[in-house]
Amino acid sequence: MAEGIANAFHGDVMEAVSAGSRPAGWVHPMAIRAMIDAGVDIGGAQSKGASQFIDEDFDVVVTVCDSAAQDCPMWPGAKRIEHWPIVDPTFGEGDALQRFIATRDELARRIEELVQSLRS
Repeated sequence: MAEGIANAFHGDVMEAVSAGSRPAGWVHPMAIRAMIDAGVDIGGAQSKGASQFIDEDFDVVVTVCDSAAQDCPMWPGAKRIEHWPIVDPTFGEGDALQRFIATRDELARRIEELVQSLRS
């Protein structure tokens, strides 16, 4: 969701790639649905492994869950590393779609803050 939000709404400032420490190879249907509700289609996206990007030079690397921060702590080519402790919406109680929407909105808020810091 973060890659979709960043590229759809802030593609003039950044080019985002998303990768995980344990990629499933697919995108959760609830993530796709939550993003469609925001006007972004990520239906063609695939999860990718962080290891394929480890030697890339990035201006910013953001980890969005505690396991990613622990599994991928070293990014030698990154100028800046941030950790956003966002809970995986796959797990939890209550309505699953609402969890994904809340996660989408939290990511959008944090990405907006990141963009503002990059512009200044």
